[in-house]
Amino acid sequence: MTNSQISPRRFFSCGAGLLLAAAGLMLAGCEKKAEPTMGPPAVSVATVIEKDVPIVSNWVATTDGFTNAQIQPQVSGYLIKQNYREGSYVHKDDVLFEIDHRPFQAVLDQAQGQLAQAEAQLGLAVINVNRDTPVAKLHAIPQSQLDNDTQAKLAAEAAVVAAKATVEQAQLNLGFTYVRSLIDGIAGLAQTQVGSLVVTSTVLTAVSRVDPIKVYFPISEQEWLRIADKISGTVNLFSADNPVPLTLILANGNEYPQKGKIIFADRQVDSQTGTIRIVGAFPNHGNILRPGQFGRIEAVTDNRKNALLIPQKAVMDLQGTFQVAVVGADNKVEIRKVTVSDRTGELWVISSGLKLGERVVTEGIQKVGPGSPVKPVEDTTSSGGK
Repeated sequence: MTNSQISPRRFFSCGAGLLLAAAGLMLAGCEKKAEPTMGPPAVSVATVIEKDVPIVSNWVATTDGFTNAQIQPQVSGYLIKQNYREGSYVHKDDVLFEIDHRPFQAVLDQAQGQLAQAEAQLGLAVINVNRDTPVAKLHAIPQSQLDNDTQAKLAAEAAVVAAKATVEQAQLNLGFTYVRSLIDGIAGLAQTQVGSLVVTSTVLTAVSRVDPIKVYFPISEQEWLRIADKISGTVNLFSADNPVPLTLILANGNEYPQKGKIIFADRQVDSQTGTIRIVGAFPNHGNILRPGQFGRIEAVTDNRKNALLIPQKAVMDLQGTFQVAVVGADNKVEIRKVTVSDRTGELWVISSGLKLGERVVTEGIQKVGPGSPVKPVEDTTSSGGK
């Protein structure tokens, strides 16, 4: 039988068979590629715990000298000598600079000469009074002459007093040509070079007492109201009898080994920033800390009783609204709004929205939604579940 003699029915029958075979192969291939059904996603959870915790607040701080003295001359003249090494430790009354003393020595010599003249005039007046007093009693000379002698003596005494004051002032001015340190401390860079003409308003250098050293840190008005004396119920940050220790975290992240204490609070709240400046002090043996350094102050400002705690990483901050993913007994997720309070370490104090023993998602929050089932795994890396 030739190809032209094949019947149409047989041709369509063979074609249909081939199509069915191909469809079967395609279905078999699809069945092989189909993946098994996925189970609920695994998420890390931590249990809400309850315990008493200290509340630690922290603020940005700046160091400053306990006492800072600007060194300025008390007389005008040419600077002729610098006697200290910049950055070195100096003692009170050490001579830091010298001003040309020759003009002041000349003024002192002149004042001492005027004093000698005044004392000579006084001596003559005393002689005249002593000589004329008995003679006047005998009426050998007019009483008016004795009166003149007496007045001349008083004037000479006054002249001596004035001349002595002039000498003292000249001696002081001569002494002021030796510019001395007013305190013990670290002397800074010289602001004026030798050979310059200095006046009483010229700042020559500064000396800072840095042991102990002061720290300044601002706290908000709300914090002030919470921790000020007789307002805070558990911690009195400003107690003089039992001061709360301050911890200083340095700019490199290290903790300063010495503890400090609060000295006083500023007299007013800054109306522009809404903060009040607090002043503390730290021991500074070896003068390691210097004025102008930045750091962070930490201090216990409250003790919370029976506080509910969860890890900070379990809290989602959505434009000021805080939420957590709570895993129920049926292992389904509920997104719940909570009210957060203070932080303590890696934990966050929860004021409302959670109960003791509930489980919150710490890792894998992006995998879940409201009502979705999950496979909870205890978060062993979080202190919130311990």
